[in-house]
Amino acid sequence: MSQVLDTPPPTTPAPAPPDLSALAARHGLAVSGARPSLPQYVRQLWARRHFIGAFATAKLTAQYSQAKLGQVWQVMTPLLNAAVYYFIFGMLLGTSHGVQDYIPFLVTGVFVWTFTQSSIMAGTRAISGNLGLVRALHFPRAALPISFALQQLQQLLFSMAALFVILLCFGIPVAASWLLVLPALFLQFTFNAGVAMVMARMGAKTPDIAQLMPFVLRTWMYASGVMFSISHVTGSHKGLPSWVPELLQANPAAVYIDLMRFALIDSFHASQLPPHVWAIATGWALLAGVGGFIYFWKAEETYGRG
Repeated sequence: MSQVLDTPPPTTPAPAPPDLSALAARHGLAVSGARPSLPQYVRQLWARRHFIGAFATAKLTAQYSQAKLGQVWQVMTPLLNAAVYYFIFGMLLGTSHGVQDYIPFLVTGVFVWTFTQSSIMAGTRAISGNLGLVRALHFPRAALPISFALQQLQQLLFSMAALFVILLCFGIPVAASWLLVLPALFLQFTFNAGVAMVMARMGAKTPDIAQLMPFVLRTWMYASGVMFSISHVTGSHKGLPSWVPELLQANPAAVYIDLMRFALIDSFHASQLPPHVWAIATGWALLAGVGGFIYFWKAEETYGRG
């Protein structure tokens, strides 16, 4: 009798856990924050093209909203920089010697360089400086660095009116070559947006990079012929290895600056450009634009977390 009482009752097996992945698929659910495929990501980004344009315009309008002169600073800032560089490099250091139309040469270089510099600096903070937006709304994060590069392009186009006036005041005639500004700016914008996406991903993980970038960009500026002619300076130093002038002229910032000078200044001849300059400019744009986009996309699900 006791043996019967001590026998435990039979237990029923626990029900199998439901297949959550099948359940989610049946109801059209997806993993929150999952990275879409690259073609799907491109389609999502294209669908938000109006947001990108409106966001860039709003940021540009708000940039100088607290200043009394307002949008005038879009033109004044690069002009003041050009004036400082002219005094230091053109007058004190004498880099203007041997360069025809030095003031148009310098102002063009400063305007074009400022476009690249500002795009990269803004891209570095595109994610880390907009965490509230990133965490609150669902959208392809590449829209942010692209919109910041577009904002800087809009600012450059606004400033180009002053550049054209300066060119005319110094006797530079309007020529058909001015139309080359459009493809040159398109290639530079593609390059800038690509580098901005690379820096946006790096800045999202390590925000301190934003503190380092001004020093990197300043060094890059001095190596890009903004205030001097690379071919003239390197040609006067015969002891330099032959690869040094080629390396300086092939760096992307110098390529886009020289293309703009060639398009706008009639005294800047094709002989001052590196060989196959349009191929080099296109190669830099594709390398940075496509490579930067893929690099940024690969970390899409990590932005705004942690």
